[in-house]
Amino acid sequence: MDRRREFVEQIRQGGVTLSPELAAAFESVPREAFVPDGFQRRDGSRVLPADPDFLSEVYRDDVLVTKMDGPVPTSSSSQPSLMAVMIEALEVRPGQRILEVGAGTGYNAALLASLGASVTSIDVQEDVAVRARSALARAGVGGVRVERADGYAGRPGERFDRVVVTVGIAGVSPHWLDQLEPDGFVLAPVVHAGTHPVLRVSGSPGSGRALCWSGFMAAAGPLNAPFPDAFPLPAPGMAEMTPHRPARYEPPLSETTYRDLWYAAGVWNRRASHAPVPGRQYGGLALLDSTRAGGAVIPPDGSVWAGGAEAAASAAMAAEVVDRWEAAGRPPMGAWRIGLEPAGDPHAPIRVPRRWAL
Repeated sequence: MDRRREFVEQIRQGGVTLSPELAAAFESVPREAFVPDGFQRRDGSRVLPADPDFLSEVYRDDVLVTKMDGPVPTSSSSQPSLMAVMIEALEVRPGQRILEVGAGTGYNAALLASLGASVTSIDVQEDVAVRARSALARAGVGGVRVERADGYAGRPGERFDRVVVTVGIAGVSPHWLDQLEPDGFVLAPVVHAGTHPVLRVSGSPGSGRALCWSGFMAAAGPLNAPFPDAFPLPAPGMAEMTPHRPARYEPPLSETTYRDLWYAAGVWNRRASHAPVPGRQYGGLALLDSTRAGGAVIPPDGSVWAGGAEAAASAAMAAEVVDRWEAAGRPPMGAWRIGLEPAGDPHAPIRVPRRWAL
């Protein structure tokens, strides 16, 4: 139990405010029960239950990857601090009916059930659903139904107070909105400029706002169907880049403020995405050209680097984005009000962000 209390403090130290109820849920639910075969760290190394550091690795504020398709992760236990932010945003009350799209290990559903919710968790991967169901039983958690089902369809004929999505999607399924109670809402990580900000969406055809930054594994099928004017996929690599504009911020923007700039770039420029950035381990904001191997990147210091055949034009657009964000008063991502419109496969449409207003 001491280990779980320390775990809760780790989550708080990341800047997350936990209600007493959610803190108690993190302390009571045994995360190790949901990774009985071990997991993979971010660096690709494997952690097994027999390892002496197994429990210390389980109770870290980090993602635990539990299934791979070659080099691509396809299922995991999400980072607990992100889980906490999303669960708090759900405003869970005892007796609420929650639909979870993407079962993962079952740990997120267990936390929701510990708050008194009745949870239906669905996953398109049969083996993932089976393992999540077994883990919930192993942990002694009731109040969760796990089924293999098409996430896009939701649960036809059923009604929910909340829908929470734990995979990255290009747009919101209209079925989720139709299955909500009148005062309900969807919480979903919807792609924006190469990342997955979590949106709170309600109504029909849907409107919402961004709540927090996130990175999720991408869903398959109509939830990630291509559509005209979609953001380019993140760049696998970039052409040699040279500086086109000096650093603007000293010290560089904080992680949160940099994400605010990144979100605004996606509002104003459909070439915005994610790419390697000089001096940044995990990459950052880029405006990609048609090849996705060139364009411009903006590090947190506000400088502009560019490369490829369209380097000059891309650099000019990137500089314009930074200037425009400054002129707008550096709006945070949560300040945008978002309108959704139909897109994707006409036979299985999704609703994607199309309109933004401050």
